[in-house]
Amino acid sequence: MTLEGLPLGLSAVKFWTRKKFRGVAALRREVNLTRIPIETKESIRWLENLKQSTELFDKPSQCIHIGDREADIYELFCAAQEVGTHFLVRTCVNRLAGDGDHTVATIMDEVEVKGLHRIEVRDSKGNPDQAVLEIRYRKIRILPPIGKQSRYPALTLTVIHADERGAPKNRKKIEWKLLTDLPVQSRGDAIEKLEWYSLRWKIEVFHKILKSGCRAEDSQLRTAQRLTNLISVFCIVSWRIFWMTMLNRSAPNASPEFALTKAEIQLLDQLVKDKTPTSTQRKTLSHYLTKIARLGGYLARANDPPPGNLIMWRGLSRFIDIATGAAKL
Repeated sequence: MTLEGLPLGLSAVKFWTRKKFRGVAALRREVNLTRIPIETKESIRWLENLKQSTELFDKPSQCIHIGDREADIYELFCAAQEVGTHFLVRTCVNRLAGDGDHTVATIMDEVEVKGLHRIEVRDSKGNPDQAVLEIRYRKIRILPPIGKQSRYPALTLTVIHADERGAPKNRKKIEWKLLTDLPVQSRGDAIEKLEWYSLRWKIEVFHKILKSGCRAEDSQLRTAQRLTNLISVFCIVSWRIFWMTMLNRSAPNASPEFALTKAEIQLLDQLVKDKTPTSTQRKTLSHYLTKIARLGGYLARANDPPPGNLIMWRGLSRFIDIATGAAKL
């Protein structure tokens, strides 16, 4: 996706399943996962997807791979440097740092607050709220896990901490700890990386469309291969719905041909009549995407917010059914 949050597509998808589901959590408590080769762990999929994505990009040095705490994998950081791309990950592991006589946490505890940053948030009831974050950052030499120091080199990375002042009501306190190989030399650079990391939530929106819109989990297919084929198609459909929803907000004045064919535009003009005459005005992409949303129940009143993903899903689903039937007449 772009820095504005417009999803451009899927660069890698990994299908995987476990041979054993019961007792996995208990097994993890008995095994030191830091000493197990990455190739034998489920988390190898993070490295595989990073490498597959990088192969598709002409300029991997201009790409940033963002991950939550599940992506806090030292091998992933090394893999990113090997292929010449960048990463921004929320960290949860307190690694050894410096010469090995300190940890990242002890070093960051000594770092002074470099500035404040105010953000808009919502509490557990959905009410708007504000949070004031204390920003700290430092470039640190980070060591690999003890059992893997002979295989992986030490890395010089930047750690960013954003801790909320005070104790908020009706929501959890914001405590972000980010790790990146990108340069951070000022408070503005640190805030920029925080804003980039917040784009990670877009993948949750994508999965919501995949589950609630396409209803992939409700399919009654009997084999894994058929389910894989179905989800592959659903991934493309979910991306397109997400893309059209965000395109309506980021480029509303674009030409409608940017996302729709001429036949689709003509059909929309017949299906959904304009609320006000627009014959003398240029009809934009937003004009036609709103028509699709109206097919999904969107009222398009003056003070209504832009249509969301589920409204776009319902509208596009109905529109495709109508378009398919019209094509056979």
